[in-house]
Amino acid sequence: MARIPDAFIDDLLARTDIVEVIQARVPLKRQGKEYAARCPFHDERSASFTVSPTKQFYHCFGCGAHGTAISFLINYDRLEFLDAVDELAKRVGMEIPRDTQQRNANPETRDLYAAMEAASTFFRSQLANSDKARAYVERRGIAPEIIERFAIGYAPDGFSALRDALGTDPGRMQLMERGGLFSKNDRGNVYDKFRDRLMFPIHDRRGRTIAFGGRVIDPEDSPKYLNSPETALFHKGRELYGLWQAKQANARLERLIVVEGYMDVVALAQYGVSQAVATLGTATTPDHAELLFRSAPDVFFCFDGDRAGRSAAWKALESVLPRMKDGRQAMFLFLPDGEDPDSIVRQEGVDGFEARLRAATPLSEYFYASLSSDVNLSSLDGKARLAERCKPLLAQIPDGAFGDLMQQRLTELTGVGARASAPQTHLPAQRLNRAPPAGAQKRSLVRSAIESLLHRPALALELQPPYRFAALRQPGVELLSELVLLVRERPEISTGALLEHFAGREEAGALQKLATHTLPGEEDSQRDEFLGAIAQLGKQVEQQRIDELNARIRNQGLSSLSAEEKAELRELQSPRRA
Repeated sequence: MARIPDAFIDDLLARTDIVEVIQARVPLKRQGKEYAARCPFHDERSASFTVSPTKQFYHCFGCGAHGTAISFLINYDRLEFLDAVDELAKRVGMEIPRDTQQRNANPETRDLYAAMEAASTFFRSQLANSDKARAYVERRGIAPEIIERFAIGYAPDGFSALRDALGTDPGRMQLMERGGLFSKNDRGNVYDKFRDRLMFPIHDRRGRTIAFGGRVIDPEDSPKYLNSPETALFHKGRELYGLWQAKQANARLERLIVVEGYMDVVALAQYGVSQAVATLGTATTPDHAELLFRSAPDVFFCFDGDRAGRSAAWKALESVLPRMKDGRQAMFLFLPDGEDPDSIVRQEGVDGFEARLRAATPLSEYFYASLSSDVNLSSLDGKARLAERCKPLLAQIPDGAFGDLMQQRLTELTGVGARASAPQTHLPAQRLNRAPPAGAQKRSLVRSAIESLLHRPALALELQPPYRFAALRQPGVELLSELVLLVRERPEISTGALLEHFAGREEAGALQKLATHTLPGEEDSQRDEFLGAIAQLGKQVEQQRIDELNARIRNQGLSSLSAEEKAELRELQSPRRA
């Protein structure tokens, strides 16, 4: 995929009013020079989400979410990067560079998407033409609007129905085979992979057909479910059936319900529960967990109560645990033996199913109940065993209140950690009462310069190379140099774009905090402070060089300096220079 030029992104963000973009989705209130709201990315009662029109970025002081208008569309509207850029470009009348569009429009991939869509259209037409398939759909009580929403179809019996309809051309045959729609026997004969099955198209996050799941109609046939193999378009560990439909049915997803089969998703939608998704014949993977939480803050895992269901639930917990940032919730609902969401919602109605969801087991409770099920917590040995089991899993939880509370619960159950934490309770007060060291309140020159650049990147354009401060051996100087060079290369870059450049790097968190501060004074005084800091850093470089040369004289004698170095030292130490 071709990379969109940085200059285009900077120009796009400079022309985009981030307040307008976010205001269209989240109600904002003006607070001074910025705007505020309750964060759309986590639950909160007070407004800690701020949007800065001058810096062109948003930041939440509660959960740490931050970024530009592009990242907001990616996270809020769940768009892919290119789609988010395209949407903003259309708003301001810009066009993505043609060579970028052409390179991203891979003709082979485009033709493969078209072939999968053609197969979906064929299966849907066959459902309308098959008495057997229509009778099955009516028996299962699937309404016409649900059939339309999920594009449900039927693969006719026989070995060549799809091939005869769509695959007679060699090029099309090759595409259908690459899409996983054909199988091949030992003699090399190609035949339709899906036969006499109800067909469920699987869509990607842009609504394009990328694969299929087929369910048997005759109970004696097997396997019950058959999925497309992995292809260039489809990776089962990264996709969720029904997610596209859930996003279309809900302006904002507050929850997702993970079930085991396509029919469960369809049956729940039939009864108005439009937030159900299903994994595709595999356990919940880390990619699934990330996708779930990027789409909704609350995730319910709904499994059978048998051994296989509980095993699947534990695998889901292991994938979810490292992604349990504050504001996210995971719940586990186990159904009675022999029941599934399809049968439950038909027997008990949507109210009964919702009542079961409200009584679902929180992740924390399920975690400790599972790990302590065969442990005697009345004995020291049992408590030690539970602590050892929990330790590596708890270490995966991100820093925050949830991780702290999970550790606290372990201490309540086992006592482990109580002695280690007790002496710490007096330390914060002692540290607060202790007088701060001299100069502790004064910002370092490097930090001051970095903060100034984050708020007003164009200040870097007032510096002329070579940059003397870059030779200074102090923490942060390399970062300051990188910021100056970045602005020189991209003169239109905004604060938000600067932060995006460092996303995922070690420095990102510190830069984000500095960018949220308010710089004192007017623009002229801010400029003077920045240029003054750079000048002072230049003087520190001179002093650093003086110290180096004097150190050599002390250790090796004056003769160790060359004539040029002696002249340099005299110049640096001259009264005129001072």
